[in-house]
Amino acid sequence: MRPYGWCACVMVLWLQAQSAIAGTVLVVGDSISAGFGLNTDQGWVTLLKDRLTAEKSTYAVVNASISGDTSAGGLSRLPTLLTKHTPEVVVIELGGNDGLRGMPIAQLKQNLSRMVRLSLEANSKVLILGIRLPPNYGQRYTTAFAGVFPKVAQEFEVPVVPFLLEGAGGVASMMQADGIHPNAQAQPTILENVWPTLEPMLTE
Repeated sequence: MRPYGWCACVMVLWLQAQSAIAGTVLVVGDSISAGFGLNTDQGWVTLLKDRLTAEKSTYAVVNASISGDTSAGGLSRLPTLLTKHTPEVVVIELGGNDGLRGMPIAQLKQNLSRMVRLSLEANSKVLILGIRLPPNYGQRYTTAFAGVFPKVAQEFEVPVVPFLLEGAGGVASMMQADGIHPNAQAQPTILENVWPTLEPMLTE
């Protein structure tokens, strides 16, 4: 076969592979989505992949979460991720480390807003996953922190899960020894918190 024949075959195979994928869900998060302290097959993002496979969905899931990441870190990485993966849906799960470090609420809001704006400008749908802080950070700060996620969602008219760890956060049997990271038992609960909002965003 002539060289251009091989090129044509490769192109056809590539196009077939692309057409078989309905779209990409890009998860940009921190240790909660990276599966800190868990086996690679236990995290909620992996469980999401498993559910999509079981339902014969052709969506691909890219987990770009990094343990310890902040909203500033996610913002700096996002442009490259958008260009590389051209996601249909961007799931933003960031802010927890900002709060644990006592970073200014205004800075968190600005970073999340910029991430949402960049994603929308790339023609991606956006889902924001909110988080809450332990009460020892003070009521004023924790209340303002928890309010950032719905405020950003309302501003850009995108869906939000107000508290990703609903039903797991603060429950000793569902948390690792550090009291911050959810354990393997909590992962199905986390997925169930996300799925009802994420599923309608997926269009085959």
